[in-house]
Amino acid sequence: MAAQDYDSQLLESVSVRRRRLRDAVLFGAHRQRRSLDERIGKAFAGLVIAAVLCAGCVGWSFVSHRVIGKSPYATPAQPSAQPSSSPAAPSSTR
Repeated sequence: MAAQDYDSQLLESVSVRRRRLRDAVLFGAHRQRRSLDERIGKAFAGLVIAAVLCAGCVGWSFVSHRVIGKSPYATPAQPSAQPSSSPAAPSSTR
């Protein structure tokens, strides 16, 4: 059992060392700047995703209204007033 613990510990330390070396090669001495760059990248990615979702919603609305053939801003049709069968008598008498 001790051999398995040693092996897993060795593998984990090798992976940590590789990650640290990769980060050192990518970012060099600018370790503080790395976290800022990552946050800016994540914020930009979030904005891009939000813009794509908004554009998708607008596009879907446009296409669905084109297929249905209705304008989303048209006023609903009101029923026309039909004349009654008997004419109304004037209420004033002279």
